[in-house]
Order: sequence, then structure tokens, then C-alpha cells
Amino acid sequence: MKEAYLYEKNKDGSVKCHLCGFKCVIAPGKKGRCGQRMNIGNELVSLNYDRLCSAAADPIEKKPLYHFKPGSEAFSIAAPGCNFRCKFCQNWQISQSDYIDQDDAPKDGPTPDQIVNAALQSGCESIAYTYTEPTIFYELAKDTAHIAKKRGLYNIFVSNGYMSDMAIDDFAGWLDAINIDLKAFTNDFYKDFCAAQLEPVLDSIRYIKKNTDIWIELTTLIIPGVNDGEEELKKLCEFIAEEVSPETPWHVSAFHPCYQMYDVPPTPRETIIKACQTGQEAGLKYIYPGNIRLDHSPDTKCPQCGRTLIERDNWTINSNDIENGKCPHCGAAIAGIW
Repeated sequence: MKEAYLYEKNKDGSVKCHLCGFKCVIAPGKKGRCGQRMNIGNELVSLNYDRLCSAAADPIEKKPLYHFKPGSEAFSIAAPGCNFRCKFCQNWQISQSDYIDQDDAPKDGPTPDQIVNAALQSGCESIAYTYTEPTIFYELAKDTAHIAKKRGLYNIFVSNGYMSDMAIDDFAGWLDAINIDLKAFTNDFYKDFCAAQLEPVLDSIRYIKKNTDIWIELTTLIIPGVNDGEEELKKLCEFIAEEVSPETPWHVSAFHPCYQMYDVPPTPRETIIKACQTGQEAGLKYIYPGNIRLDHSPDTKCPQCGRTLIERDNWTINSNDIENGKCPHCGAAIAGIW
């Protein structure tokens, strides 16, 4: 088994995990909240290091990242597990199951070097640690990312944002971009629907923006009657504009019934349109609707002159006119990694 990163041993035989916001103290023979890190003989080990459960080459726009190497492919991987218990999880089969305890669980999965080779052979420019929560398979992600950087690949997290400052400091040297799910803007939502808390997510977003050069984009899944209140969305957008940056891309996604929330209807088009308007009123410059068909594609427009710079059809780039990070029409700088 792989010894875990970011933990300390206690004299009573327990260990304290410093990876995520829960900071589990784990007794001998027990697992942490994520189910993937276990105290074996006063040593914290990663149980999913060689249990890769998903791998695919995806458009980077699918992460979603719209201002980071648009039009490129990301080799996306996941290992099982999560520290959240989201009732609306779209990948619950691998994030919420006790996958690695099954007798038929895959063993001796690909090594970090083999993962990087596969990414290069697939023509990808980056490796995305996604589908489940990447901090929960941090050991595999970190070992893979170091090799990827040496071989010219970018590294990307798609995360719930529930990581510790220690983890952020640790991955700041090799992570190039992150999309964080800012799932709502009330603690009640995080408590009732994710079994977590809001503030650690906000803290992570603030810390990444202030202390690292990691490119950050945010995503909010709008669930009817749950987190779609006008005042809540206003506060969420104001947080992004004032405490992160008005140039931070905000992805507004429509909910579709799944997992433990099949009794909730899909998000109406009008709700997504209203959320986008709320973001505009708060001063956000780049707002992208997702998971729903609207009358317009999620194009990137120059916030200064209004010209369309990147024309998209869902995850496909039809044209990209950005030149050296600027609008070719008015010269305005367009935030992103181009």
C-alpha cells in the first residue's frame, strides 16, 4: 500500500490527516471520512492508489475550463472515493461506493508513468484529476502530476474545494488550473445536501487566489427550490466579484434528476438565464451557462467591446480570435491561460 501524504502520527496510535477540511483523526484500523485513507499500524495509507476506475480523453471545456488552453484535450482520470456525500452526485457509483472493498475491484492499476504515457499517446495537453474528488486520490495525483510536468503536460483539478491550506501549498508548484464547485452559498445547503460546510470551500477559493498562480474557474449547479433563491445567488456572485475576481469565469449548470434527488425537476431555462443576469449585475465578466440548450452558445466575448472572441458549440471550439491574450479588435486583455 502507498503511504499517504500530509498526515501526522499521534502518540496514542491514531493519525491526523491534513489533506482536506475535515482533518480526520483516525484510530488504528479505521478509515477516514473518505473511506480511502486508513490507519494501519500508526501509518496512514492510501487504499485507492492503484485502483484507477475511470480514464478518458475529454475536451478541456467539459471540465469545465473555458479560459485555460481552449480547444485542447485533457486526459481525465479518477480513483474511487469522496469526502462529500452529495445527494445530487452525478458520479455516485464511483464516488460514493465502497468500491475498493469489493472482491472484483481492479488491482495493480496503471502506474503514474503509464498514465502520463497514455495521456501523451492520446494527444492530450493536460491531465485532469476529476470525476471523483481528486484530493481523495491525492497520492496518485501528485505522483502522476510531477511526471506530467517534466514531460510538458499541464495538471488540472476538478474539485469540491474542501482542501486544507497545507494541501494547497503542496500542490501549488505543480497544479496549473482548477475548477471548484461552489455548490451554493448557505451553510444549510452544504450541511443538508453534502454533509459538509460552506466556509472551508470559501476559504480554499480565497487562499488559492491570494497565494498561488493556479488558474481558477468556478461552477454552480442550480437546483430548483434548493439553491436558486435570488438573494443567495446575488451573494454568491458578489463573493466571486469582490473576493476572487470579476474576471473569474463562472459556469452556471442546470440540474438533472439523479442519485437521491430524482424527485426534484430539472432546472428551467428561465432559472439559468436569471442566474446569468444576476452574475452580470454583480460585475462578473465571463458567465457560461451549461447542461442546457439556450438560444446562444456559451461564447467568450470581450468584456470591453462585446465582440465574440471564442465561438463554441457545446464543448467544440468553432473559432478562437484571441491573440496573445488580448482582443484583436480593441486590445483589451482577456483573462486566462491561452
